[in-house]
Amino acid sequence: MYDDILLPTDGNDGIAAAANHAETIADRFDATVHVLSVVDTRNRFESPTGGLSVEAWTDAEHDRAERAVEDAVAMLHDDLPVETATVEGVPKATILDYVEDERMDMVVMGTHGRTGLDHYLIGSVAEKVVRRSPVPVVTVRLSD
Repeated sequence: MYDDILLPTDGNDGIAAAANHAETIADRFDATVHVLSVVDTRNRFESPTGGLSVEAWTDAEHDRAERAVEDAVAMLHDDLPVETATVEGVPKATILDYVEDERMDMVVMGTHGRTGLDHYLIGSVAEKVVRRSPVPVVTVRLSD
């Protein structure tokens, strides 16, 4: 039923809860967990007074994404089949593209549970994935 489970991560410390759920489901169905982190290509500092060059932003994002994947994989038990990827793009769209391109059967992802102004200003990647995913999405509240 579920052969390939996507575990997207942004490196948040609370990813352990989502990793635990992905591992439990993968164990039950003998599935592979795909750990993905998106290198966010939207440079928030790309302005005359921003202070960071495009290259510096991209390099920092690659480092963050690679650490996020490594940290999430370290939370999974050693005999679990795992594949990893870091992909450049806008997180919500890139996660959905990965689901379709790599034929994922399920997504297990954390959510920060933002509300009010934070939700309006920052948005919710998890919410957008839930709304548009062609496969089931399990959301897990990330701890602070």
